[in-house]
Amino acid sequence: MQWTRLSIRLAMRALRHPATGAALLRVAWRFRRRGWYRRPPFLPLPAVDYVRWRMYTAYGDEDITPPVEDVERYARWAVREP
Repeated sequence: MQWTRLSIRLAMRALRHPATGAALLRVAWRFRRRGWYRRPPFLPLPAVDYVRWRMYTAYGDEDITPPVEDVERYARWAVREP
């Protein structure tokens, strides 16, 4: 699965479950690259090398795209109230 397809599937889940959508947005905001507003394309996207490192530490392959279920589960876990 490619990153674009993953993003579309996550957006569809966010539309069906607003709480999941809010969790995904909060996590996406945390992952943004520092100074994103100073470099084109002026979007709060994560740095490529950071994402590759995260994929390597999580899955053992820096070129993998994570399953939708894993991203959704991580987002809910990351923003849960103690």
